Amino acid sequence: MTSSVRDIDPTFQGVGQKAGMEMWRIENFKPVSIEKSSHGKFFTGDSYIILWTKALKSGALRHDIHYWLGKDTSKDEASTAAIKTVELDAALGGRTVQYREVQGRETEKFLSYFKPCILPQEGGVSSEFKHPEQGGHKIRLLVCRGKHTIQVQEVPFARSSLNHDEIFILDTELKIFQFNGSNSCIQERAKALDVVQHIKDTYHDGKCDIATIEDGRLMADVETGEFWGFFGGFAPLPRKTAMQEVKKSPHSYSHKLLSLKKGQVETMEVESLTRELLDTSKCYLLDCGIEVFVWMGKATSLDERKNASKVAEEYVRSHDRPPKCHIVRTMEGFETVAFRLKFDSWSQTSSTAAAPVEGRGKVAAMLKLQGVDVKGLLKAEPMKEEPQPNIDCTGDLQVWRVNGQEKIFLSASEQSKFYSGDCYIFQYSYPGEDREEYLVGTWFGKKSVEEERDSAISLAAKMIESLMFMATQVRIYEGNEPIQFFSILQSFIVFKGGLSDGYKNHITDNQLMDETYKEDGVALFRVQGYGPDNMQAIQVEPVATSLNSSYCFILHNDSSVFTWIGGLTRAEDQELLERQLDLIKPNAQPKMQKEGTETEAFWELLGGKADHPSQKIARTTASDLHLFCCAFPDGNLKVTEIYNFDQDNLTTEDIFILDCLSEIFVWVGKQVNPKKRLQALTIAQNFLECDFLIENLSGEAPVYVIMEGSEPRFFTCFFTWDSVKSAMPGNSFQRKLAILKHGGTANIDISKRKVLISHVGRWCVPEKSHLSRSASFNPERVRIRGRSPAFNALAAHFEKPNIRNLSSPPPMIRKLYPKLVRTDPTGLASKSAAIAALTASFEKTVPTPQEACVTQSVKASPKALKPGNEQSEDDNLKTNEIKSIQVKVKVGEAEDEEVLTLHPYERLTTTSTNPVTDIDVSKREAYLSAGEFKEKFGMTKDAFYKLPKWKQTKLKIALQLF
Repeated sequence: MTSSVRDIDPTFQGVGQKAGMEMWRIENFKPVSIEKSSHGKFFTGDSYIILWTKALKSGALRHDIHYWLGKDTSKDEASTAAIKTVELDAALGGRTVQYREVQGRETEKFLSYFKPCILPQEGGVSSEFKHPEQGGHKIRLLVCRGKHTIQVQEVPFARSSLNHDEIFILDTELKIFQFNGSNSCIQERAKALDVVQHIKDTYHDGKCDIATIEDGRLMADVETGEFWGFFGGFAPLPRKTAMQEVKKSPHSYSHKLLSLKKGQVETMEVESLTRELLDTSKCYLLDCGIEVFVWMGKATSLDERKNASKVAEEYVRSHDRPPKCHIVRTMEGFETVAFRLKFDSWSQTSSTAAAPVEGRGKVAAMLKLQGVDVKGLLKAEPMKEEPQPNIDCTGDLQVWRVNGQEKIFLSASEQSKFYSGDCYIFQYSYPGEDREEYLVGTWFGKKSVEEERDSAISLAAKMIESLMFMATQVRIYEGNEPIQFFSILQSFIVFKGGLSDGYKNHITDNQLMDETYKEDGVALFRVQGYGPDNMQAIQVEPVATSLNSSYCFILHNDSSVFTWIGGLTRAEDQELLERQLDLIKPNAQPKMQKEGTETEAFWELLGGKADHPSQKIARTTASDLHLFCCAFPDGNLKVTEIYNFDQDNLTTEDIFILDCLSEIFVWVGKQVNPKKRLQALTIAQNFLECDFLIENLSGEAPVYVIMEGSEPRFFTCFFTWDSVKSAMPGNSFQRKLAILKHGGTANIDISKRKVLISHVGRWCVPEKSHLSRSASFNPERVRIRGRSPAFNALAAHFEKPNIRNLSSPPPMIRKLYPKLVRTDPTGLASKSAAIAALTASFEKTVPTPQEACVTQSVKASPKALKPGNEQSEDDNLKTNEIKSIQVKVKVGEAEDEEVLTLHPYERLTTTSTNPVTDIDVSKREAYLSAGEFKEKFGMTKDAFYKLPKWKQTKLKIALQLF
């Protein structure tokens, strides 16, 4: 790029050095900076430039530039905005994407910066446009469009402006009305309520009434009559008439590539679009109908880029493009995904990932010439070496190995030892912030067979169904395990070969002998991990090339055991080596080998000395997050990206995918059709295969399926999360309306989640739970092998079969649920045993004449499965799926004395064909008579409301009252 400081407006010196928005308005053909307090205020007679800077996880900064043109802005001001945008791009090193935004036709990305909406005001800074004088409140009618970001446009205040397809807001002096067209969807109605709230707070100081009007509601409704009174009385709206002359659909345009050189436009006749057509010394215009792209080569001058921008503006005006037509300008090396997808072939070396270093260097050099301090501009935040699991690591784990269509329960001493030829199912229960939480997952070995993978998914689905779909589901492939998986197993060993019939049937006897791990054979293990509560030993090929200077290894045969310490390992890595050796060869005395000083016997076991790598094995890490709303009609996945998302974008009627590159989260709303819920894993697999953002997603990336209301911490940590919102009843519109009408808080009796207690694995104590997991490790607690007699005693203690985690001793844990206290003094018995003991004690309790014991059955976790039981495994599962919640209720307790209109149970259920409408849907049970309440719930209302909230919710769900 050839440009100098004098070619760039001095206003742009030093911009874009930190995340956030910067904004300028064109005044007298110059960009004038706008204060942050005025961001989002637009005038129809003006043109604006908006710079959005985002800090990536790598520490680099990414820039998007938008120039916004009001409907009354002059042609000269619009051209100035386009040219100044090119200069701003040059000031940032020529690595931005630039978008042309026209009032009323803005892109979703642009609108996402200004939540909930932008409401341009009449007027402008130029002499012919005067800002309207302040006076009395002007009644105005607004139309709202959009499910995820909302576009608001003022329309004439007349009945003819209304229709059945859209949402309208009538803003009057004393009341704001939202008119919901009969054909509008729930999500659009919910988003429009955000605009109502914004108008109320901005233009009415929060002091006006709110009313929602349903299209077709009878005039007997007072607020409906009041609404139509502003239009001269009620009259039915006509159905949509034939549209005016239909503009060309964007799909009817064939893609056309034009070369731009010194203001000259030349149409290129090509059979197919390929990356090789684009010359780095030229600019190009790609006409795609509703989108026009301008591509600017690295070797082009600033003047050439300005000319290309002018040509694009003129081209759109002269070719009668639809009003929604957008112009997107992109630099070579920083092309958008949408642009690259227009080409039949695109070299991956030209993707956006290839160019940041060069661009950053140019920015630094240019800003240094301008006298700007660039120390903080290019400084990338160091990546955290140790990822955080965001899950309590003190829960209960059960593991099954899949064998054909069945699953075999593994004892505590075997549940962390997996085989590469097998599939496994695990269920992990742990204390959440206000209830017990569950994680049910499948793990597929690299050599496992497809039939057993399908069987594992099917068996896991049944377990999730038994948990009333309140568990998080995860699908994991060997070699792509997430941090949560390693953290709950704590010590994890992967052996070669397999034990299942499916694996044995698919390989020859010779292969089975060669591949399956044998304790007296030659075997090599790579040891890895972050600490004693997260460590792994992976069996690899016993050859010298499998070694790696960044890891420690264990090598053994029938008579010898070697430990090999790579030259780049740390003391912590060597500590893990000792711990894993206790599990693989507990009583062996190893011969230590340091890299570079190995003995001949060591190399002989590996078949001879050879070169080996030194860099750590690269794992895909969490990248910049992307949220997509998913539709899956006829098996074809369609996605819409949600920009600058937050929790409110997760609408309960939809399925969303949170793409973290290293893992995929599928979030399923409560109002999603049950049949569609079952397609969640299929949707995730389709998403990985389609790779919409061309990220080279792995088809074996971990996939989580999360149900609304049961979100785990390792999902909510990506948001500013309020669990009350996901626990609210009703659809998106009903939820927001309840919040809006009650002063910003939901009128429901749901306790918010407690502050998260950081359980830092089994090596931390509650008083130090705020420390990082690595900081919590105390080397004095366990000493290196051979240096202390205490270590050998502790290692023997690890081998006890009733201890879940063999990698480290359990600390004293403060549980969140005092009623589920462990009954043995060691604290090592599982919670399932404690629950069984507690239930047994309840059953033995004989109620006094003053007390009655009422039992209500609800679904619960199959946590009491015991190996070796005479019952079949399926019988065990069914037995343990049903738990009894026993509540002691005093005879003669007062019934609920709140004065409410009582209704029969059949009219209060969520599936009622004749539902009651004038009730608080969050308290359906309160409208039952005392007798019917006791009949349905098996207890009085007083006893019910003394239960924990999560128990109340479970009972209400079972009775279809939630």
